Amino acid sequence: MKVVERIKEPIYEEMELFEKKFTKSMSSKVALLNRITHFIVNRKGKQMRPMFVFLVAKMLGKGKVNERAYRGASVIELIHTATLVHDDVVDDSNQRRGFFSINALWKNKIAVLVGDYLLSKGLLLSIENEDFDLLKIISVAVREMSQGELMQIEKARKLDITEEIYYEIIRQKTATLLAACCAMGAQSVSASTDEVSKMHQFGELLGMAFQIKDDLFDYSEQRIGKPTGIDIKEQKMTLPLIHALNVMERSDKNWLIRTVKNHNKDKKRVREAIRRIKAAGGLEFAETKMEDYRSKAIDLLQEFPKNEYRDALELMVNFVIERDI
Repeated sequence: MKVVERIKEPIYEEMELFEKKFTKSMSSKVALLNRITHFIVNRKGKQMRPMFVFLVAKMLGKGKVNERAYRGASVIELIHTATLVHDDVVDDSNQRRGFFSINALWKNKIAVLVGDYLLSKGLLLSIENEDFDLLKIISVAVREMSQGELMQIEKARKLDITEEIYYEIIRQKTATLLAACCAMGAQSVSASTDEVSKMHQFGELLGMAFQIKDDLFDYSEQRIGKPTGIDIKEQKMTLPLIHALNVMERSDKNWLIRTVKNHNKDKKRVREAIRRIKAAGGLEFAETKMEDYRSKAIDLLQEFPKNEYRDALELMVNFVIERDI
């Protein structure tokens, strides 16, 4: 059995029902909109975020979930999907998960409006059911994600991202949404304030490890669906690069900065940059940091009673670190 299937096993029924509820939550009276949302639903990813909501809800809710958990998972997925649609417009990206993106098929104006529609559906789903506590969790996450993206853009122009700023950017950009999923699962079953806080922290630690793993893919030689060196081409400051710049001699450091700033489309030079980053121990450093976040997330889980849901969450942590895509 594949790891993802083993993780899903204790929440299989919930995920089946969720798909129906999620599809319904996107419905509209506009034929074009329904065609686009149908396209989105049929090209879904692993749906890790709803999985976190249900696993945490069942771990803390004595094996049961309620309608609030389904609504919480739907809100997360609606708003997450909205951000992906908008991201593809911002990045001028024509592909998403190996398929054409919404903006590639229907152009930017429609893609932006679809993103806005999904965002409003998520907000209304919470408001109409008076899930104001759940709405607050996701609204804080969206604010953080926007701030993280803007901070990354601001810093990338000068290439002056320190290790501390990098952690703050990935905490806001990536970790905050996984933290919201875990907090949402706990809040939906009326867990204690302490439990909600611990689950938020667990999701954040996992999100940090997840993003560092993504950074490492850029230096991998295996085929993972995106070309090696793409982060350098896009002038993204990743942890291996930041570490290399911190430990290199001035001349090597200047060469690397010039490569990222001015020669990032030169394939030969990008390959050489990757070689130098590896030689400076950038990958080992990032792997150590990733493992540190992983072990802290596992330690936090151990504070909760052992059951099949906690085991599945532990599997999820290890899957995030060991995945090859």
